[in-house]
Amino acid sequence: MSNLSARLFVLMQHVLPKHLLTAIVFRIARIRTNSIKNFLLRRFADFYAVNIDEAKLPFPDGFGTFNDFFTRQLVAGARPVDGGADTIVSPVDGIVSAAGQLDADTILQAKGQRYSLPDLLMTDMADADRFRDGDFATIYLAPGDYHRVHSPLDLRLVTARYVPGSLYSVNESTVSFLPRLFTRNERLICRFDGASGPVILIFVGALHVGSITTPWTGRMRPRSKGTVQDLDLSSQGHDRQLRKGDLLGWFNMGSTVIVLLPPDRCRLSPDLVTGKKLRMGQAIGNMRRETA
Repeated sequence: MSNLSARLFVLMQHVLPKHLLTAIVFRIARIRTNSIKNFLLRRFADFYAVNIDEAKLPFPDGFGTFNDFFTRQLVAGARPVDGGADTIVSPVDGIVSAAGQLDADTILQAKGQRYSLPDLLMTDMADADRFRDGDFATIYLAPGDYHRVHSPLDLRLVTARYVPGSLYSVNESTVSFLPRLFTRNERLICRFDGASGPVILIFVGALHVGSITTPWTGRMRPRSKGTVQDLDLSSQGHDRQLRKGDLLGWFNMGSTVIVLLPPDRCRLSPDLVTGKKLRMGQAIGNMRRETA
């Protein structure tokens, strides 16, 4: 896409009824009429070259809706998780949008675009300072990718915060030309403790993402307005102690995850560069354990 086309695409999104369009896609993705559902599944799988042999259920009849396929489980062994004791693994299949070290409390969005850590986390400076000069990885899940999100380390889930917001696209064009995109969109911010200190993983909502689901929060439908909400993690009764590779949740349609790591605690892989294709469970760096 040319720069002009990309800018026009971003401008068009300012006036689109993004939440209405997302609600329509939400309904279409849950149609159970077999002829319609199977037509959508076959066209989608062909267009995005989805590897249907990895799916745990038979294609297309094993899936009751398009969304069931989009959030599909994979057969055992399809995504081996790197077993190194301190290895950080990619939580998702996707493409690296940006990765590296924060500049104090500023994060790289794309070339020429940066945004504020406190604005991303919707928190006070003292809390954000725990990640000042830390490391990050932003990973974009394309429509054809596997859309479940997994733990990048052995961690314990401490808190989850829902931030309402807009639903701009998170594709390369919008990321490159829309300032502070990830602080505009809705997001679910999950905070963890691990052997090497705090870790944050953020589910970023986007255009056509009908909802975000985790075992602790259930399905969360997007909303454009309202207050930031700290969620009750005990209501679903799920264990918050996670092993590397354990399921964290999934996007009902595609989006982006951001992983934040504390300063001086990790070394990201030197080949973790913009445009790199990742698979869930693949090593992306290493952590250093806290010492007494």
